[in-house]
Amino acid sequence: MQTFESSVLTLFQYKLMNTVIHQLSFANLFQKSHIKRWAIYVGLLAIPLLGGEETREVFYQSVSDAYLQVSVFVAFTLFVFFSAETYLKIDTESLLRNNKKLQVPFAAFMGMLPGCGGAIITMTQYMMGRLGFGSVIAVLTSTMGDAAFLLIAQEPRAAAIVLSTSFVVGIVFGYFVEWIHGYDFLRPEYKERTPHEHAFAPYRFWKEPWVLLLVLGFIFGLYIAFQKADTADMFFAQFGIQNMLLWTGVIGGILSLTLWFINPTAGTSCSNAFDCKNRNDILEKVTSETVFITTWVVLAYLLYELGVLWTGVDMRSLFSHARPLLPLVGILIGFLPGCGPQVLVTGLYLQGIIPFSAQMGNAISNDGDALFPAIAISRKIAVVATLYTAIPALIVAYGWYFLFEV
Repeated sequence: MQTFESSVLTLFQYKLMNTVIHQLSFANLFQKSHIKRWAIYVGLLAIPLLGGEETREVFYQSVSDAYLQVSVFVAFTLFVFFSAETYLKIDTESLLRNNKKLQVPFAAFMGMLPGCGGAIITMTQYMMGRLGFGSVIAVLTSTMGDAAFLLIAQEPRAAAIVLSTSFVVGIVFGYFVEWIHGYDFLRPEYKERTPHEHAFAPYRFWKEPWVLLLVLGFIFGLYIAFQKADTADMFFAQFGIQNMLLWTGVIGGILSLTLWFINPTAGTSCSNAFDCKNRNDILEKVTSETVFITTWVVLAYLLYELGVLWTGVDMRSLFSHARPLLPLVGILIGFLPGCGPQVLVTGLYLQGIIPFSAQMGNAISNDGDALFPAIAISRKIAVVATLYTAIPALIVAYGWYFLFEV
């Protein structure tokens, strides 16, 4: 990248970060978010501001790649999925409640759906006494959370294998656990919660420019996918615009990080079924989920690229020596609640850093955002359910490893 372009991009992100921080209400943001959000956002944008020229180039290229090669396609997948979900108007709660004998496979199906909405609804229905404990195990085993969108957008065949395997394993293990413990195992006393809105003014203000940039980014993403990026750059170069694709990716990526930062519930606003019902705006749901996924994909890209730059160590070679342990590592990361760490694992898989067995183990063991309602009401349920999902995760991950990767 030319020095002038690097300077302009650095100035852009400094001004954006400065504007956002000064316009936000500090008390409001700290009340609704966590310190780690500040640390991630400020820490990421500080890298090119404090690093040398080589570090800046790696940072901008990684952010651009994450946005143009991943985020724009994830957004497209989300738009198709949420549109179908909205216009088909399927009453999932009634279906779960009125088909008791089919609850376990239906719960596994709900978990297999990309995102966390189906799994969260299933968890809430269990707490309200309408589903059995086997359905909880089935949905947590089959769900991959927001990481599913990333895998579908980048490697559809791998996603088909992971999701179908998780679905079958979820059904079998769900029936098995319910046979052992019974229908009402660990069921807590449920208290009704009041629905509430999460988004606030600064987020709504920046959402429209992000969507407009997304359309351009999607077109450029297609050029990159068909290996025609140079053709697009040459077209804009004749008008005096250099590195158009890179600039678009960097600005889109940094704006995505900013939207994630100023919306404390981006990607996790469906913390219970009531919140999901309030999010009727398809565009808002697409934006919220995409900026969340983008943030963790950027972290995954930078973890590898800056790790290689700063240490000089080839991480692929390093991980290859610890290959037998990687499925276990993927499973252990799956214990962490939330979708962020799971998106990070999928990003590492897509970069070829970790094997498919680790991705498979993580997909089965992780519970995404569906674990948050359980943690809020009963930590015992959350711990027991998570530990149970580790059993099929170990069997499937190491089964795949010894059959296909050794």
